[in-house]
Amino acid sequence: MGFGRTFEEFEVGSVYRHWPGKTVTEYDHHLFSLLTMVRHPLHLDAHYASTATRHKQPLVIGSYIFSLLLGLSEADVAGKAITHHGFEKIDHHSPLMHGDTLYAESEVLAKSVVPDRPERGLVTVETRGRNQHDTLIMTFSRNLVVPRTTGG
Repeated sequence: MGFGRTFEEFEVGSVYRHWPGKTVTEYDHHLFSLLTMVRHPLHLDAHYASTATRHKQPLVIGSYIFSLLLGLSEADVAGKAITHHGFEKIDHHSPLMHGDTLYAESEVLAKSVVPDRPERGLVTVETRGRNQHDTLIMTFSRNLVVPRTTGG
């Protein structure tokens, strides 16, 4: 398979397992947090996290997890996308910690031809992220506009 999929290549019910995963380092997480102006001690201060939280260690910020899942799924799901038409229902189920590896998979939920644009299709996928222990970390759905190879 090349980079991304056309409308006809998506099948409702198909699950694409994105490989490889990404091990989250403390450096990666801190750099992302500082670049995006996140300064909450839960994410940056190991002493605070160890004394003031039930997890006893810094938590990887959800916006970084979301960004990683988008990137991990790019080649399989969004590589040929014309646009992301919208994101829905981002759920953070469990924490991710420094040293954890995030794995992603996406399931095709629906697809339809874009009204008044028969050369384009709308595909809805749910992307799920799990850690190395298969614990569900985050899920979200999105709608992608992708080219059609037939019609139009």
